Amino acid sequence: MICNLKKHRCQQLLNENYIGHLGYVFKNKPFVLPITCYYNILKNTIICYSGEGHKIKALRANKNVSLEVAEISSVNKWQCVVVEGIYREFQGSTAKLNLHNFFEGVKNLIQKKEGKNPQFISEFSSKIYKQGPPVVFEIAISDVSGRERK
Repeated sequence: MICNLKKHRCQQLLNENYIGHLGYVFKNKPFVLPITCYYNILKNTIICYSGEGHKIKALRANKNVSLEVAEISSVNKWQCVVVEGIYREFQGSTAKLNLHNFFEGVKNLIQKKEGKNPQFISEFSSKIYKQGPPVVFEIAISDVSGRERK
């Protein structure tokens, strides 16, 4: 049976996961990419980072964004949350603070879920920035919905 998730369960699912699929539109074409993310439950935002490139160029042009987070055990047992929101980029010391919050949040999730203790972002993200600092951004959540099959 497929049913809707209540808001608190959607928030819990976001709070317990650090991998999602980012959806955005660029030049009238949809794109969906995997991304490491951290849900800031106090601010009701998603923190992410990326290098300069296609995704950031697209998000700067069209700030409407979506993020899907799922836990899938089987074809008959899964939960999925879809977030709709607005892209907001951080600058300077605010970017550094949010990147630190992102790292600590994801690090804690990895410790809980996988029993590992990463010391550096490079241990859970393949992004290495030779072109300069990463772009740190948030998704300011405007709507969240979820479904499950059990």
